[in-house]
Amino acid sequence: MEKSVTKKSLILFLLALILAGCVHRTMTIRSEPPGALIYLNNEEKGITPDTIPFTWYGDYEIVLRKEGYQVFRVIQPIKPPWYEVFPLDIFSELLLPVRLEDQHFLHYELKEAEPVDKDALLRRADELRQEFVVPEEE
Repeated sequence: MEKSVTKKSLILFLLALILAGCVHRTMTIRSEPPGALIYLNNEEKGITPDTIPFTWYGDYEIVLRKEGYQVFRVIQPIKPPWYEVFPLDIFSELLLPVRLEDQHFLHYELKEAEPVDKDALLRRADELRQEFVVPEEE
């Protein structure tokens, strides 16, 4: 009986250690001007400035959209800190009994959209339409 209690205690202790360790990853995206819609890997995530949690390291496609500004698109690499590189990540993720914070701060400048010359745009559309007209079959 005493052995089973000790064994259960050891298992509970190990589980507590495993569940205690973790890394909380976030990326804070800011833009100038603020208020741009954020798309992260084709998913709408919020409006700048915003802090977004993430799970995996690697390349993320970030798209920012704001009326009156050009659409901003970038492939942003998010690199792991030293404690998240194999085999150290086993300890930081599972065995370290503290919560680690991995924060990435990203800042992007949006460019104002250039005014569109509607007449030139319509002329170009007509040219393209005439160039690609499919003849009707009889």
